Amino acid sequence: MAAITLTHLSKIYGQGAKANRVIHDLSAEIAHGEFIVIVGPSGCGKSTLLRMVAGLEEVSGGTIAIGDRVVNTLEPAERDIAMVFQNYALYPHMSVFDNMAYGLKIAKVPMAEIKARVDKAAGILELGGLLQRKPRELSGGQRQRVAMGRAIVRQPQVFLFDEPLSNLDAKLRAQTRLEIQKLHRELGITSLFVTHDQVEAMTLAQRMVVMNAGHMEQFGTPEEVYNRPASTFVASFIGSPPMNLLHQAPNTPAGRILGIRPEHMDISASGWPLVAETVELLGAERLVYARLGTETLTLRLDASHPAPSAGDSFCVTPRPNQLHWFDAQTRRRLPDA
Repeated sequence: MAAITLTHLSKIYGQGAKANRVIHDLSAEIAHGEFIVIVGPSGCGKSTLLRMVAGLEEVSGGTIAIGDRVVNTLEPAERDIAMVFQNYALYPHMSVFDNMAYGLKIAKVPMAEIKARVDKAAGILELGGLLQRKPRELSGGQRQRVAMGRAIVRQPQVFLFDEPLSNLDAKLRAQTRLEIQKLHRELGITSLFVTHDQVEAMTLAQRMVVMNAGHMEQFGTPEEVYNRPASTFVASFIGSPPMNLLHQAPNTPAGRILGIRPEHMDISASGWPLVAETVELLGAERLVYARLGTETLTLRLDASHPAPSAGDSFCVTPRPNQLHWFDAQTRRRLPDA
């Protein structure tokens, strides 16, 4: 495994007046063995960034180093990386064993070593009883595990995952997330994982890169990103439901936006006066969508406590130690927040 160093990285398509910059001066230090998630909405540049690390996209500016080598001009095969894509890209006429072994056969690895590597990967991924099956005989989750197994047997320095769970249903996504976590614990290989799903990001990442329009908005642990978002974009993107961002909350200083998570307000006898508009029951909790003057906010309540009904007037008190303040012009977190 190896560290990854991204230094003032940029990507521009086209030239002159028609140039389109999709990655803006991005720098990050990724340690040996870290699992980093790159998360952001569609079109933010996250897959382009991953493809630059893989060597599938040219670098317009800056450098990419894997270990102690700058790899800007190296072909993908020379970078000692393995990639898992959204589509499984399995050979339909080959067995699971042959799909996992194919790259090693091309590299002329001895057959005894190929078998040992495939058997070990199959054991980790619980594919031992499926090695003679064809891809058409497998479920979506099993096919994705085969794709991961094909990457594992190469024993790369770096794993690159490009939205590998997008084609799976919700239950399989949750199951496969657990398998990826287990895989990383066992192998400890430096990994970059791209997703647009903030739940995947929060559950998988040791640290996460939050991207917006080609810019890195924040780089930190899930706890840091959730508890101290660097901008209103991060605050509204990370968290389900997202942080409430209020421009006209009571006692809000001019030039500031107040952020408060839905779970950090309590129903009280006095406080902010709200009118409930919609109430959703979600098993162990309720989401109350309410009006505060001309603004709307979301309140998360434990389902074991009484909740207002649609149309009810009630008051909430925000928890003082859970307030977030952002500059109204720059949208960045204020330093004293």
